This record gives sequence, C-alpha cells and structure tokens, in this order.
Amino acid sequence: MNKNQVKGRAKEAKGKVKEAVGKATGNKETEYKGKAEKQAGKVEAKYGDVKSDIKKASKE
Repeated sequence: MNKNQVKGRAKEAKGKVKEAVGKATGNKETEYKGKAEKQAGKVEAKYGDVKSDIKKASKE
C-alpha cells in the first residue's frame, strides 16, 4: 500500500464522519464538506491503486 492509498482512505473516512455529523446536527454546510472530502479521498485512493498496479506491472 502506497502513501496515496493510505492518505486517500484516511481522507475518505474523515469525510464520512464529517458528513454524518452534518446530518446529525442538521448542518448542511458540514454535510456537504464531508461529502466533498469523502469524494476527494476516493479519488486519491484510486490514484494510489492505479499507481500501485502500474508499479506491479512494470516489475513483471
């Protein structure tokens, strides 16, 4: 697992928490920020996955 995968998954988890807090408190801004952060984390994790796949493929 590379650093992009780790950072992305951590950002995704943080975004999920923010989104849940926003929903629970009725704060739409926090909820939307959480959703955005979750999506950014997914993108970063996916980038890390692709990077890892390329590295594996180049070793073969």
